Amino acid sequence: MPPALYLLALAIFAMGTSEFMLAGLLPDMASDLDVTVGTAGTLTSAFAIGMIVGAPLMAALARGWPRRTSLLGCVLVFSAAHAVGAATTSFAILFATRVVAALANAGFLAVALTTAAALVSPGKKGRALAVLLSGATVATIAGVPGGSVLSASLGWRATFWAVALLCLPAALGVLKAVPARSTRGDGPGAPALRSEFAQLKSPRLILVMLLGALVNAATFGSFTFLAPVVTGTAGLDEPWIPAVLVLFGAGSFAGVTLAGRLSDRHPGPVVAVGGPLLLVGWPALAVLAEEPVALLTLVFVQGALSFALGSTLIARVLHAAAGAPTMAGSYATAALNVGAAAGPVIAATTLGTAAGETGPVWASGLLVLVALLVALPLRGVLMAGRSDEVLQ
Repeated sequence: MPPALYLLALAIFAMGTSEFMLAGLLPDMASDLDVTVGTAGTLTSAFAIGMIVGAPLMAALARGWPRRTSLLGCVLVFSAAHAVGAATTSFAILFATRVVAALANAGFLAVALTTAAALVSPGKKGRALAVLLSGATVATIAGVPGGSVLSASLGWRATFWAVALLCLPAALGVLKAVPARSTRGDGPGAPALRSEFAQLKSPRLILVMLLGALVNAATFGSFTFLAPVVTGTAGLDEPWIPAVLVLFGAGSFAGVTLAGRLSDRHPGPVVAVGGPLLLVGWPALAVLAEEPVALLTLVFVQGALSFALGSTLIARVLHAAAGAPTMAGSYATAALNVGAAAGPVIAATTLGTAAGETGPVWASGLLVLVALLVALPLRGVLMAGRSDEVLQ
């Protein structure tokens, strides 16, 4: 794999730390800002909403810019948003900074996805995306738990300052990774923007995006509210929260790495096997959450299955949107973040039910069930098109 991919993954690590870190900070943030944990959880949705809107918007606005300019600008705006968020005492302002940071993250990821795909041959797109997305999974292993430890020692604001500073070496990595004159493939002979948007009429593209959104909703729905499960249902002490996040991150890294090896040639088996296992895993986690050993084991397994399936669907979106070379990354980003926005909102509604802290886990199982029920009768649509672009 080209070295540039690993440098881009560094920036994804910084942004992934911010995107996932709220799972370990919600109780402290809710207390400090005088809101409920469920309300604090909407910060995850705010970030996802910014990603949904920002992915196509930023990709379209920066369509003619050099890749390095687009990527560097997004990293710097992302850093500034976290500095403001760390300093504010207003939940509304913090909510707004999450949206701004998400817009920057969306622009970066949309460009980075198409950049990564362009750096390798078509048969290696899945592996390239796995390297890129490994930055996000490493964030769950190191960045997010590290943020939880930092928050426990110095408060949640210190974690926001740390992310702002972490963006600086990421910006340097962008400068070194991407040639200054590299553009996004929208020069002479490339399709017009209207033509790229027209790709969204493809039933196969819409279906893969929908499946990606549902799977990611399940992932974020449970991940956002893991902390209450650890300290409430399982009865573990607060220091166990970062340990559980590490296990989820380790599983996600294993899942995305394995999927990267399989998603180019064998995406069908990844979905056919991973989907049902993921469906069984969420209810099992809800039922066995009171047992610490079972909780720790299933958190790892669900992290692996969630990211294996999710990263495979990202690769499928890029294949299905092959006719939109500058916008395909934004379609994948937007689809997955529709799920990231909806998941925590759906999960939060279950916290006041009889299911209690495990309500979000049950909700995740239901979301995966919906995804499988949608995919099964429409398998023919998924199989349509060229053999190198479909779930086969």
